[in-house]
Amino acid sequence: MAIDDNPYSAGASAYVPSLQFGDSAPEADLVKDTTTAGFNTDVIQESRRQPVLVDFWAPWCGPCKQLAPALEKAVKGARGRVKLVKMNIDDHPSIPGQLGIQSIPAVIAFKNGQPVDGFMGAVPESQITAFIDRVAGKDAPGGQIADALAAAAQARQAGDAQTAADIYQAVLDQVPDHVEAIAALADLLFEGGETAAAEQLLATAPDDAKSRDALSGIRSKLALAAQAAELGDAAEFQRRLAADPKDHEARFDLAMVQNAAGDRMAAADNLLEIVRTDRTWRDDGARAQLLKFFEAWGMTDEATLSARRKLSSLLFS
Repeated sequence: MAIDDNPYSAGASAYVPSLQFGDSAPEADLVKDTTTAGFNTDVIQESRRQPVLVDFWAPWCGPCKQLAPALEKAVKGARGRVKLVKMNIDDHPSIPGQLGIQSIPAVIAFKNGQPVDGFMGAVPESQITAFIDRVAGKDAPGGQIADALAAAAQARQAGDAQTAADIYQAVLDQVPDHVEAIAALADLLFEGGETAAAEQLLATAPDDAKSRDALSGIRSKLALAAQAAELGDAAEFQRRLAADPKDHEARFDLAMVQNAAGDRMAAADNLLEIVRTDRTWRDDGARAQLLKFFEAWGMTDEATLSARRKLSSLLFS
C-alpha cells in the first residue's frame, strides 16, 4: 500500500484532503480591523457563522495596548473557534455609541448577529481564554475532529488506507500538532513502506507529547524495523533452527524478521518458545522483547491479546 501524494515524501505534491471541517481559518484571517461601513459584514454577518469578538480600542488608551497582544494570542490559540475584529472608536464612534460602550478596552462577543457577552479592561490571557471557551465552547471544533478520527479509523479497518490518510491529513491541516493524527498517519506511512516519511512526520510532534502512548507505539515499530533490517534473511535463521531447535539467538532474530514482515503471531510464538525453554537467556530477553512488540502492536491488537494470554499461562501456570 502506498499513500498517494503524501506531503512527507520527497518530491510529493501538496496533499489534498478529502475532508474539510469547522470554520478554522489561517491565523491571518482570524484578526482584522473594521469600520462603521464594514461592521455589518465583518461582525453581524460573520457571527452567524461563528462567534466574533469585537475589541473597541483607541490609540491613546494604555490598557488597550496592554490587552491587544494577549487578546490576539488567545484568539489565535483558539484555532478558529472565534474571530477577532478591532474597531478604533476615535475613527468610528457611532457603533460603540449605539452599543453603550463608555469605557475601553471593551470586548463584546457576537453570535448569530447579536451581542451575547463581554468584558472590560486589560484582563490576563487566562481570563480571555476562559471567556472564549464560554462563548465558543471548549470542544468546537473538537467534536468534529473526534468524528473525523473515528471515520479515519473505520476507513482503515475497512482496508481503505488512502481515505484514512486523507482524513488524518485534513485533521493535521486544522490542528498541526494533533498527536493522535500524527501517530496514525505516521503508522499508515510506515505500513506503506514510507519509513522516512513516517519519521519526518513524527518529528513534527510537540516535544511535550513525544512520550505519549500513540507516538511511542509507532516509534517502537520504526525501531524494530530498523533492527530487523540489519539481521538479514529469515531463511538463514530457519536453517539454523532446523539444525538446532535450541539456538535461541537464531529464534530471537527470526522473530524480529517475522515481526518486520508483518507475521506477528509467528514472531510472538518464537519469543514465547524461548521464554518457555529458558527464562535466563539474555536475562529474560525474549520476554522483554515480547513486551516491546506489544507496545508497537497496540494493547488491543489480536496478536498482542493472544500472545499476552499465552505469556500469562507460561509465567503463572
